[in-house]
Parts: sequence; structure tokens; C-alpha cells
Amino acid sequence: MMLRVKKFFESRLLISETSSQNDIEHKLKLGCAVLMLEVVHVDDELHDNEAQKIRHLLQQQFEINETETEELLAIAHEKKTSATDYHQFTSLINQHYSQQQKITLVEQLWHIAYADDSIDKFEEHLVRRLAELLHVPHRHFMQSKHRAADS
Repeated sequence: MMLRVKKFFESRLLISETSSQNDIEHKLKLGCAVLMLEVVHVDDELHDNEAQKIRHLLQQQFEINETETEELLAIAHEKKTSATDYHQFTSLINQHYSQQQKITLVEQLWHIAYADDSIDKFEEHLVRRLAELLHVPHRHFMQSKHRAADS
């Protein structure tokens, strides 16, 4: 299983010098999706609303198919039990996303956290940590939290 996870990351998330623009965009979408899945699993509880929200975001927002969605869900379960290192995802996003795209991602993370109608302290901590790693200013972090809570 760990070999499958490693191969997935190597084939889908690492960007090489020969990567095409479409390949880079695909890897960015998948990297964001993994961060979203981490928010779902950080409190060790998976609610139906969260599962529906994450699947909807993965398929609609990032235009990935059902098979890729299921692969990401399997990897999220593996990542949940291992030491977390978000650097590979956040550095990729920081290199290729605009500030507005990163703010939008943070807002999406908040929407996922609010999907079960309550914010767990671990969810809040993770979204805060990811926002910091993405260099999203605190003001935008708080605005995105309020927008997600109001919707």
C-alpha cells in the first residue's frame, strides 16, 4: 500500500522540468485536493456532509473524475496515519498560484471544515496552519472563514 501511495505522489504530484502546463495544472489540482482531504480527516471523524462536500469540490471545482477522487481518498486515509508534511503541496501551490487563488483555496478549506455544522479545534488549527504555509495574510484568512460560515 505504501508503495502505491509513493508511486501516486511521484506520478501525479511531482513536477519535473519536462512537465507540460496541463500536467502542472493537474498536479496542482490534486495537491489542493489532498490538502482538502486532510481537513476532512484531521478530527478523526468522517461525517456524511463532509464526504459529500469533499467529493463535490473535487469533482466540480477541480474537474477530476470519480476514479481520481477515490484514489485521493485512499491516499488521505494513508496520510492520516503517517507523519504529516504539507510542504510538498504548499510549496507547489505557492510557486504556481496567485495570492487570490490561495485565498480561494483557504476559503474552500473552511467550507469543508464547516460541512458538518461545527468547527473542531483540530480543523481550525489545520486550516490556520495551511493558510500560514500558503502565505495567506491573517486578514484574508479571517475573511474567508467568515464567508464560509455565512454560506
